[in-house]
This record gives sequence, structure tokens and C-alpha cells, in this order.
Amino acid sequence: MKVEAKQEGSKLTLSVSGRIDTVTAPAFEAELKFGDATQVVLDLAEVPYMSSAGLRLLLTAHKTMLASGGELLIANVQPSVREVLDITGFSGILNLV
Repeated sequence: MKVEAKQEGSKLTLSVSGRIDTVTAPAFEAELKFGDATQVVLDLAEVPYMSSAGLRLLLTAHKTMLASGGELLIANVQPSVREVLDITGFSGILNLV
């Protein structure tokens, strides 16, 4: 699992590649530092699989951004990950774009 960050003003884009599961979740969590960004985009175009550990981190990131008055957007979700988000009801909670 790899995360590349790109800051443009108050917008932070985190491009994630690889599986997000119980093994990689701690490394992913360490990358979820938003600083003073008011909009964070998680680009999941290269994430083929996400376990419940990854879902927990998405929800935590969403709540963190809401608490700070910011916005978390989840972009380019692969069909296999989208299915998990739909089944768990997370697609109704998170901002998928």
C-alpha cells in the first residue's frame, strides 16, 4: 500500500494504491494526516480491495474532517470496493465522487 499526497491551497489529495486491509491499515492510518486542509480527496483508483479495517479508517477520517468544518471526498472507487461500501451502508455516509 502506498499513499502520495498533493497539496493545492486548502485542498489535499491523497492518492492511494494497493490493498487496504488489516496488514496495511496501520500504514494507511499514519498517512491520514490532514494538517490545515479544509478539503481532502482520497483517490482510490488504485485500491482493488478494502477490508473492514480500511472502512473504519474512512469513517474516522470522515468524522475528523466534519469536526474541523472540512470535507472528505472519496474519488475513483473501484467496483469491488464500491460493492463493500454499498453493502455496509458506508456509501450513504461518505461523500463518494
